[in-house]
Amino acid sequence: MNSSFLEIIELEDGGFALKRIDDDGEPLVVIDFSAEVIEFLGEHHAAVAKAMIGAGVQAAGAVTKAVMEADEKQAEERILH
Repeated sequence: MNSSFLEIIELEDGGFALKRIDDDGEPLVVIDFSAEVIEFLGEHHAAVAKAMIGAGVQAAGAVTKAVMEADEKQAEERILH
């Protein structure tokens, strides 16, 4: 995934999405709460969606870092000099 600035938006149907600021294409992530959850969370459902998306972005960053470190280690093991 190329790096760019991201934003969280509220969709017309009441869901939330993570998208690239400079891209009108498909959102990267969409979160939809059921009516029951919206009723339970009340005005806080937006904060919960934001926290969920933030946690996902952090997890994706950690996975990316781990993969890059593993690739670097593997490349170092192949260098013979």
